[in-house]
Amino acid sequence: MKLSTKGRYGLKAMFELALQYDKESVSLNIIAERQKLSVNYLEQLIAPLRKKGFVTSTRGAQGGYRLARSPEEITVKDILETLEGPLAPTSCVIEGEDDNCSKAEYCVTRLIWERMRESIDEVVRSTTLADMVADQERMENKRRQERGIRI
Repeated sequence: MKLSTKGRYGLKAMFELALQYDKESVSLNIIAERQKLSVNYLEQLIAPLRKKGFVTSTRGAQGGYRLARSPEEITVKDILETLEGPLAPTSCVIEGEDDNCSKAEYCVTRLIWERMRESIDEVVRSTTLADMVADQERMENKRRQERGIRI
């Protein structure tokens, strides 16, 4: 399974908003610059995230975007499913749509696809934006230690 740029870039944008959660609103220009993304593409990605209630926007000179909920409350699954749709390696194992295959009861490959979907689901469901921020901090601390910089 390969995520499209919608999911990958959308997650990066939401991560950037999580980094700025307790601060002021962030413009798409700043997100684009920090994450090396296209502003025009970000505009397309923010719209469904806003519609789903993950992001709020403010107009004006100090305007921009903010997370509508705390980073602890937004999972990677929330973001990816909003932008990508169901996260399943094949259509026959999409939850709620698995009745379409007449061979499902005796299809050995379907068992593999189900295990893959369950593994992916466990990771994205259990990882929040707050977890990603904490991971970033750990990575930065490790990089500083390797360079001999005191923390």
